[in-house]
Amino acid sequence: MSELSVNHLLGIKYLNKKDIDLIFETADHFKEVINRSIKKVPTLRDITIANIFFENSTRTKLSFELAEKRLSADVINFSAGQSSLKKGETLIDTVNNILSMKVDMVVMRHPNPGAGIFLSKHVSAAIVNAGDGAHEHPTQALLDSYSIREKLSEVAGKNVVIVGDILHSRVALSNIFALKLQGANVKVCGPKTLIPKHIESLGVEVETNLIKALEWCDVANMLRVQNERMDISYFPTTREYTQQFGVTKSILQKLDKEIVIMHPGPINRGVEITSDVADSGQSIILNQVENGVAIRMAVIYLLASKIK
Repeated sequence: MSELSVNHLLGIKYLNKKDIDLIFETADHFKEVINRSIKKVPTLRDITIANIFFENSTRTKLSFELAEKRLSADVINFSAGQSSLKKGETLIDTVNNILSMKVDMVVMRHPNPGAGIFLSKHVSAAIVNAGDGAHEHPTQALLDSYSIREKLSEVAGKNVVIVGDILHSRVALSNIFALKLQGANVKVCGPKTLIPKHIESLGVEVETNLIKALEWCDVANMLRVQNERMDISYFPTTREYTQQFGVTKSILQKLDKEIVIMHPGPINRGVEITSDVADSGQSIILNQVENGVAIRMAVIYLLASKIK
């Protein structure tokens, strides 16, 4: 049987194309499972997984928990929320307490970039990064690419634009790595203040005109503005942002082709996209949610199979 080249999922930048193909093939199998009347498989009956979230999360946490339970793993949930667990020592103490319960895998979200890497060097459990600051969010990028593959049959050669707050987005960075690895063409679009300075070094182009970006792309991945990560104002008003970078039904109808609309959630309806776009036939937002469980089942299963 094929196996992943890594023992942890810390970021897309540590994966290769074969890893992504294997995750997608495994997710195809689990997608069949979660659409059956009996949605559980006994695959990971002997595996204990701890979900440790140092940042608030609803969708990602629920998606991981559902994936773990579908695989019959034992699940421990630990919510640190917005507490003051910022220092490395405290993180290690917390994790060691959990590992003393003989945990095999840790799914962790943490506000500090690189927290998962730090952890993987100090504990014996397999680590899944569920988002580290504004750095990476690998399972989101995998489910996004998987959703594109499902809708357009492949990712290679497709034109994908990521629109919005690129600067503060771990989803954007992981998506860029994943899409480039699979041979897609990637552009980013948003206010200049929300585009990282050296983004072109990742092999992506910057387009500041939304209409041009949409005319070019096959897929538009719309990101929300992350006000909680902003310590200064990056654009005058939300209304002005929406006028320049918000996607409406009338904008889509003026394009000479039908493009696919994605969003990692949660959606600020009426800001980055209007409700009639989010709920339209061009949107695959609900598919992304369903695919999130299958992709996370695949990642957990493949990592668990490497635990000795």
